[in-house]
Amino acid sequence: MAKYEELPIPVFSSLEPVYGDGSQVEEAQLRFDNFKSKFVQVFGHAPHVFARSPGRVNLIGEHIDYEGYSVLPMAIRQDTIVAIRKHDEGEGEKVLRIANVSDKYPMCTYPADFDQEIDLKNHRWGHYFICGYKGYYEYAKSKGVNVGEPVGLDILVDGTVPTGSGLSSSAAFVCSSTIAIMAAFDVNFPKRDIAQLTCECERHIGTQSGGMDQAISIMAKSGFAELIDFNPIHATDVQLPAGGTFIIAHSLAESQKAVTAATNYNNRVVECRLAAIVLGIKLGMKPQEAISNVKTLSDVEGLCISFASPHGSSDPVLAVKEFLKEEPYTAEEIEIITEEKLTSIFGDSPTSLDVLSAAKHFKLHQRAAHVYSEAKRVHAFKDTVASDLSEEDKLKKLGGLMNESHHSCSVLYECSCPELEELVQTCREHGALGARLTGAGWGGCVVALVKESIVPQFILNLKECFYQSRIDKGTINKNDLGLYVFASKPSSGAAIFKF
Repeated sequence: MAKYEELPIPVFSSLEPVYGDGSQVEEAQLRFDNFKSKFVQVFGHAPHVFARSPGRVNLIGEHIDYEGYSVLPMAIRQDTIVAIRKHDEGEGEKVLRIANVSDKYPMCTYPADFDQEIDLKNHRWGHYFICGYKGYYEYAKSKGVNVGEPVGLDILVDGTVPTGSGLSSSAAFVCSSTIAIMAAFDVNFPKRDIAQLTCECERHIGTQSGGMDQAISIMAKSGFAELIDFNPIHATDVQLPAGGTFIIAHSLAESQKAVTAATNYNNRVVECRLAAIVLGIKLGMKPQEAISNVKTLSDVEGLCISFASPHGSSDPVLAVKEFLKEEPYTAEEIEIITEEKLTSIFGDSPTSLDVLSAAKHFKLHQRAAHVYSEAKRVHAFKDTVASDLSEEDKLKKLGGLMNESHHSCSVLYECSCPELEELVQTCREHGALGARLTGAGWGGCVVALVKESIVPQFILNLKECFYQSRIDKGTINKNDLGLYVFASKPSSGAAIFKF
């Protein structure tokens, strides 16, 4: 029997398999009916096919996927749906017309050219679709699929994942776009390949993403969180204790991942690579060998553990404490160790060169200590779920790991912000067993683990203690509160609909 990740994206003729039954599927049906009408209204034809991909919340394992470590997210019910109609040969102009259900996003038009460059200086929402368009073509070509001449496409998008929330609205958009394009061209590839492909797609937009968001969006199963491993991508089901629920709450500070990449997200990717190279050299590698072979902290973990073992430990953080100073490094200090200019080490990565020109110094000790300790917490979380502890003790222990993770993100990785700190504190004061920032940070959401029995009261308390003052100031509308704070059980992954 084929492994789950080797199966293609499922194709359904009704909404039940994805959206469940009762009021949830009725709500989804209404949304799809309106979506279809809007498509006809905008383009004058009905769409051929629909695709959907969910957002996700990462329960633990922040900023370690791009270092090669496993993470533990779950899909949420909020998703992005894409309807698409492929033009016949010779019909109309060869253009891609991308419209959105929300008036906030004006229609974007692009040439139907698979090789087009994305203009990163001029950030438009339609660029995310083009990521999927280019990626599909590159992948199909590598698999020997004849994609034929480019033809016009009509596309309509509707997303319910709040943008800038750290719940992966961009990955949901890129994944649903890629799958819709694939379905429009009548092909279907294995889930694992699409997860890999969509991660590479999103790099066209200039974010050096690690692959977690795309992997969970494609491979999620209803009722399970997933332990996602990389190289190759693999998902292991994790059944969470029934007595706990995850509450997702938005700090109302928007995380502009693509826009602030040089100083925030990509900056950390560069700091981790430098930390890994310096550790490699200090642990006996020749500088040139370390620069050529060491890309991530997982590449030197073995050396760090070998260093720790005579001290009776298997913790790579011992090597970090020994060989990386806590004070920030200047570029010159690192260049003395590497015997090479940083601009030449990162010469093949324009986004990394942007980081080097923006950065004054580099905190190698803190970043490496976060990554190694967070990687351990992910496995401790999975082991706790599978352990013989009572449900009560399991939930307590999981909450404790989430709190440790937040502390590490906040203090060592410095990807929090005042609003996130306030919200995490508020969650803990009102009964959360654990609460932490989730997603890239610098804004976005908090995920809190609470006992099922207190969910309604907990949400009410957050409303009074965190959101009410923001409603009074007019930051958000009282009627939209449900978009900013909600409970979530693990939802299902990407799907294609043909009605």
